[in-house]
Amino acid sequence: GSKSLKNFCITWIMVCIALCVILLCQLLLRNQDQNTVIERSNNSLDMIEMSGFICGYISCVFYLGSRFPQLYKNFRRRSTEGTSYLLFALAMMGNCTYGLSLVLKMPATESFRALYFLHHLPWLIGSFGVLFLDIFVTVQFILYRQHKEGQSGLVALEVEPLLVNEETA
Repeated sequence: GSKSLKNFCITWIMVCIALCVILLCQLLLRNQDQNTVIERSNNSLDMIEMSGFICGYISCVFYLGSRFPQLYKNFRRRSTEGTSYLLFALAMMGNCTYGLSLVLKMPATESFRALYFLHHLPWLIGSFGVLFLDIFVTVQFILYRQHKEGQSGLVALEVEPLLVNEETA
């Protein structure tokens, strides 16, 4: 459990560092190449834009994936004990307003809408997708609250300790 999580976190940090280095190099190369302006069509993507899309989709996957462990843990325990609903409620409001801001900025002309939509797709999926998953967390809060009241005061016990290998000060 914790060893694979540690390896995953180290891998993720290395990927983020590599992406930052690549993007920084691309930005520096772009600034040095200002004298040689290459015209490109509106449909083609340069390396920095493509890197942005890749980062957007990676972010989307991790952002959506961030909700599944909590959903699964709540389902397995049949409890939302120890989970802050305010965190999910504020995240829902933030994702809703962020997604709406992208939709409301959509160009008025029909010909540019499809291109705008494609360029913002990972962020739309990320914001509205997480909003959708947070609705399931809300349903769990409602269902398990009623389930908890029906158990006449029994509290679900945690199986995993909160602090592991902590040194005393």
